[in-house]
This record gives sequence, structure tokens and C-alpha cells, in this order.
Amino acid sequence: MQERLDERGHGLDRERRGLLRIGLAEVYNPSMVPTLNPGDQLVVQYGASVRPGDVVVLRHPFRQDLLIVKRAVERRDGGWWVTGDNPLVENDSREFGAVPDELVVARAWVRLRPLPQPGQRSAGALLSWAASAVRPVRSSGLLGLPLSRRLRAR
Repeated sequence: MQERLDERGHGLDRERRGLLRIGLAEVYNPSMVPTLNPGDQLVVQYGASVRPGDVVVLRHPFRQDLLIVKRAVERRDGGWWVTGDNPLVENDSREFGAVPDELVVARAWVRLRPLPQPGQRSAGALLSWAASAVRPVRSSGLLGLPLSRRLRAR
């Protein structure tokens, strides 16, 4: 996303003008599986406040030119403790510690799953895709229950 400049070359403050700063981010690695898969798109809000459980886009503390997607777990001294949902991938705060607020770029709202490959577009595959293509990524809804969890009969 490129910032628009005024006639003097200064950045325009979109928040002051009342415009939402919305964008798309693509997931490239498996650190957030099963919540997010490589190829998923995220609708994100830049500069949004973060709460525990939110999925966030942040600059990697050791390679700030690299954007990564993680779940904000809790506030700690020095910033946010972030982890991936995939316990087998440790490229998160277990490796680099708490992430300072200034490295948190955006908060994810919704996951958009890509269409199945052309050879896999049977009616059943398309129906399955349609049922799961758009889903909120927040970890918990009302009463702390996960939004994406299905109820199970006992």
C-alpha cells in the first residue's frame, strides 16, 4: 500500500480524514495452520488496536523488511507476545521475544480462502469452498467461544 502525498510531498493522514485504512495480506507459510493456510488472503486494518486473540500482521523483529502473520497472545513488558497457531513452527515470540507495538502493522478481520485449482472444481469442491471461503479470524467471540469452532454433540 502506497501512501498518497500532498502537493508539498507530505503524507496525508487518512485517519484524521476519517477514512479506514483497509488492505489485503497474503499468507505464504504454514505457521498459522490450521487457522490460515498458505494462499489465504486476509482483509486487514492498518493501525488498528490489538487485543489478545487477534491475528496480526507485523514486521519481523530481526528482519523488519519481512512481514509475518501471528496471533497476539498477551501484552508483556516490551510489547506483544505473538505465536503461530501451528505448534511445529517456532518463528514467533518463542524465538524473538515480545514484539514492540511499533512493529505491529495491522489487525486481520477476515480470511478469504482462494478458489480450488481448475482441475478440482467439482460441484462438491465448490460447495465446500463456498462454506469456508470467508471466515472471521478472531479467536473468540461472545462468551470466549471460538468463532470457527463447530458445536459437537456429546
